[in-house]
Amino acid sequence: MTNFTYYTPTKVVFGRNTEKETGRLISQAGGRKVLLHYGSGSAERSGLLNRICASLEEAGLDYVCLGGVVPNPRLSKVYEGIELCRREEVDFILAVGGGSVIDSAKAIGYGAVHECDVWDLYEKKEMPRGCLPIGAVLTIAASGSEMSNSSVITNEKGWLKRSVKSDYARCRFAVMNPELTCSLPAFQTASGSADILMHTMERYFTPECQLALTDGIAEALMRTVLTNARIALADPGNYEARAELMWAGSLSHNGLTGCGGGAGDWAPHQLEHELGGMFDVAHGAGLTAVWGSWARYVYRENPKRFAQFAVRVLQIPETAGNAEELALKGIEALEKYFVFLGLPVTIRGLGIDLTTEQIRELAYKCSFFGTRTIGGFKKLDREDMEAIYTMAR
Repeated sequence: MTNFTYYTPTKVVFGRNTEKETGRLISQAGGRKVLLHYGSGSAERSGLLNRICASLEEAGLDYVCLGGVVPNPRLSKVYEGIELCRREEVDFILAVGGGSVIDSAKAIGYGAVHECDVWDLYEKKEMPRGCLPIGAVLTIAASGSEMSNSSVITNEKGWLKRSVKSDYARCRFAVMNPELTCSLPAFQTASGSADILMHTMERYFTPECQLALTDGIAEALMRTVLTNARIALADPGNYEARAELMWAGSLSHNGLTGCGGGAGDWAPHQLEHELGGMFDVAHGAGLTAVWGSWARYVYRENPKRFAQFAVRVLQIPETAGNAEELALKGIEALEKYFVFLGLPVTIRGLGIDLTTEQIRELAYKCSFFGTRTIGGFKKLDREDMEAIYTMAR
């Protein structure tokens, strides 16, 4: 087990009708003027925004609104939010939505307190030195951004998707009412469930293998997602299944499932980020499109780790083969599960027919223009990235 720091300062308020507590929570956090940041019109049509606004007014808080966040949130919307926060002297940002809205809120919070172009933080030209306080009302179980230190933004200039990780942007609180996810389309439920799985798998596939407790937590979380995603798709209004998925989403990305395992792998995420930037694909679906090819490319680095995943998570009998055979059966089983959920396991399944030139461009961008490798389970250079994109297409 490697050395680690585990830090989770976010207050979680979980359960039915908890969005009505939002005003009180912001007041407790010291907020007075709020930017209410959200995505599509569904938050308005469902009445959620009205309930939250009533909560803010009851707490005596002023607020301004900025909607229109899209999946793979855009830098242009971030700039709009920064200008609004400065003009209105906002001192607290409330994100109402999923990971895209929360990530956008974090970027706005960074930009509002920095003199530099906020994109400089995402390009690592500048380091974060602060952020407006953020709170979240979660409407989809997926990204875990409500309890993570990360934010991912897409710059329309060049369609680059980049991230910032900093404790400054951790949410002060996260309101989680599973009922708010019951009306999600099946594809969003499936894609979100895949994202939850991937956040734990990125930490699970590590060179460090002496992790009895952390592995047990991670494996239980993944089995929980596998079971409850099926239930939620068959019975969308099942509160218990939705609750299990929502809590799993937060725990999968707050660091718990990776304690002692080092930095994790994250190559599938990096590969997907370029697909999301170039083609604007749903994040979870982009991950499932590349994961199997990544897994087959790297599993020989430590087939026992993949075999353990197959046996403990996917319930493949330990007697079904040697480590390599179990590893491959586990990869195949997870791909079949993704197909059952209605998710792609190739890039063509996303409706994209990659050309050789596009593969080279994706790998070039993923390697940060030839300046970095990715991955912890196996280090991948630009040529490796090209090979995986080619396998996945």
